[in-house]
Amino acid sequence: MARVAGVTLPKNKRIEVALTYVFGIGRPTSNKILEKLQLNRDKRVHEMTEDEFDLIRNELRTMVVEGDRRREVAMNIKRLQDISCYRGYRHSRGLPVRGQRTKTNSRTRKGKRRTVANKKKEG
Repeated sequence: MARVAGVTLPKNKRIEVALTYVFGIGRPTSNKILEKLQLNRDKRVHEMTEDEFDLIRNELRTMVVEGDRRREVAMNIKRLQDISCYRGYRHSRGLPVRGQRTKTNSRTRKGKRRTVANKKKEG
């Protein structure tokens, strides 16, 4: 069982992909780490030795990942909300932040549709 930065890596995935299970590491960062450590990115997690994992663990200690990264992101969002900027307002209302249309689409941010009853016509 390979654990890196508090995350259990899936055994049958390539190490290049498996490292992306750590919050704060995407494919480009994963590739840079493996290139710097001169490790084969096509190797599967279960094929790697403990020494190779130690190299990866030592490299990740220099980076902001997992809990620290989550805290950093949460603090950035809180800062936007505290200064009452447009992006902070959108975050607090649960609406799309980056200028997407909201008349249609944006169900991920807005949630399930709720129908509103029509007013009756007088007449």
